[in-house]
Amino acid sequence: MTGSFKNGLNVSHYITNTRNCICTLVLFLFCHSTFAANEQPRAVWYRYYDRNGVANVSTSVTPEHIRHGYDALDRNMQVIKRNQAYNSTVDIQQSARRESLARQREQDLKLKRAYGSAQIAAGKRDQILANLKKQLNYQQDQLQQLQKDKIAFKRQEMEFHRKGESIPPALRKNLENNMNNIDNVKRVVESLRNSYHKTETDYAAIISRLNLLEKNKVK
Repeated sequence: MTGSFKNGLNVSHYITNTRNCICTLVLFLFCHSTFAANEQPRAVWYRYYDRNGVANVSTSVTPEHIRHGYDALDRNMQVIKRNQAYNSTVDIQQSARRESLARQREQDLKLKRAYGSAQIAAGKRDQILANLKKQLNYQQDQLQQLQKDKIAFKRQEMEFHRKGESIPPALRKNLENNMNNIDNVKRVVESLRNSYHKTETDYAAIISRLNLLEKNKVK
């Protein structure tokens, strides 16, 4: 009776151990298959076709691979990735675009360092324009006064002509100086006007760019 009971316990223990081993094995196989399924394939071979359509396979990428375009293959010779042939025209275009983007980024950094924001840039623009406007108004007043002086000098000149008298050297000098001053002031006025319009144009582009950068930063 006691021997039969012990034999039953041994059988039960054996069955339990067997079940545990089977479960462990199944769990191991499941985890291994899941890991294998999630593992990214690694390129082992690189294949390109030459101008005659002949496949060339190697374990590394050569200049010929790049020139013709090539396939990256796994250990089972399955295609992982296709790489297009090198195109010098496209590369030059992309290089030019990269350089353009780099220059734009550099200019954007300069704008941010110089102004900080579109609002600050607008304030500086208004300050510069106000100063230019003040100078322009002053020069225009000077020009009006010089033109009045010219009229007065011309009247004196005509009076001497009417009387048949020669024009005094002092009046001639005044007329000459007056004409020179008028020409100089006109050039200054023109320069100030150009500076005013240029400032408006330049700051319009600066403020527009800063607004765009601030808008993109918010996004």
